[in-house]
Amino acid sequence: MKACSLATVQLDLQRIPNKLIDEFKLVIRSFKRPGSISELGIGGNFRHNVMLFVLTAQFREVLVKVAVVHDWLTVYSGAEKVLEQILSLYPEADVFTLFDFLPVEQRRYLRGHRISTSFLQNFPFAKTHYRFFLALMPLAIEQFDFSDYDLVISSSHAVAKGVITGPNQVHISYVHSPIRYAWDLQGQYLKEANLTKGLKSWLARWQLHKIRLWDYRTGAGVDYYAANSHFIAKRIRKIYGRDAQVIYPPVDMDDFQLCEQKKDYYVTAQRMVPYKKVALIVEAFSQMPDKELLVLGDGPDMEKVRKAATTPNIKILGYQSKEDLVQLVQAAKAFVFAAEEDFGIAPVEAQACGTPVLAYGVGGALETVENGCTGLFFQHQSVGGIIEAVERFEKGGVSYSAAQIRQAALKFSQQRFIDEFSALVDSASKKEC
Repeated sequence: MKACSLATVQLDLQRIPNKLIDEFKLVIRSFKRPGSISELGIGGNFRHNVMLFVLTAQFREVLVKVAVVHDWLTVYSGAEKVLEQILSLYPEADVFTLFDFLPVEQRRYLRGHRISTSFLQNFPFAKTHYRFFLALMPLAIEQFDFSDYDLVISSSHAVAKGVITGPNQVHISYVHSPIRYAWDLQGQYLKEANLTKGLKSWLARWQLHKIRLWDYRTGAGVDYYAANSHFIAKRIRKIYGRDAQVIYPPVDMDDFQLCEQKKDYYVTAQRMVPYKKVALIVEAFSQMPDKELLVLGDGPDMEKVRKAATTPNIKILGYQSKEDLVQLVQAAKAFVFAAEEDFGIAPVEAQACGTPVLAYGVGGALETVENGCTGLFFQHQSVGGIIEAVERFEKGGVSYSAAQIRQAALKFSQQRFIDEFSALVDSASKKEC
């Protein structure tokens, strides 16, 4: 058969036979996205196959119904940046989430997608204390009906991966982390919540035990796993006994541009929740009054962070617009990061600006920061560990220039995420044919 470029094929769509349209729909509904005309394997002649191929390429997204599940929408942060890129791949997808309390000024990335919430949305105090309903979240996520969808994509750091799908549907779960507070970080969370002893402690432990059982059981309902780092892929393997393809989260390299002119201050910018350890960073800089620290972000730990800021060299700036945040990170002499993070988009964004990172040397930081080159590690998640890292940085800095630091961060670009995630979906679709 003579090769033919699709760019040269001219079709009058109104003249395509209904029988061919029906055949095309069958191809789409079975998730077949052919890479060449020969892959179609159906039809009787060259023109027939060319028309079917063009239809498949043009209209697949319209006919394949896609549902995207996200745990909750309350803030635009790292997990939501992943969600944003998934939605850009599937502009017709419907979004399902337990809660949607996302502020108006942060909703632009949702791009008008239809959003369905769970019965928990209307519970009293849900807007301010949604985490209190953890025990009901597994039940709530199971109530969503996906029977009309062909492809279900879950973006999960809590319960989203536990949705119920059928044997003729494909469920791909992008896991930011298995439920941290129910598995290996349970002790840390109970301690931070002051639930280490007493009746409340035992009730919390019992709830977490039940969630672990549910989480393990629903792990089998996922057809294909993607992990945001090798660190999380190991967790998935240990908890669910499943392999996961590592696809690093997307970082917006266009917004976080290189700045080689640095000022004499340090910066930290992240969601203020307990495991991020922002208060620990503030405590450390309270003991270094000659070193200025800017603290950006907001969250439940804000009051704790403010109380830790006992010296005038620490400026708590709170939530910042994206434009202001970028400018402050660009000009900083270093970005400080004390969390045991699954991946950690914020340190990569800092490096995209040419700003070196001082990070706790565990978890995802080991995959995003090159020790001695793009940043420095501290080995103890403590005030002393942070002070020691700052002192080492003040004496010797890092070996890479700002331009080299940015170059090292480019492997985490948005386009790389889109290419790799699209390839995963296509591969899964072909296997399910």
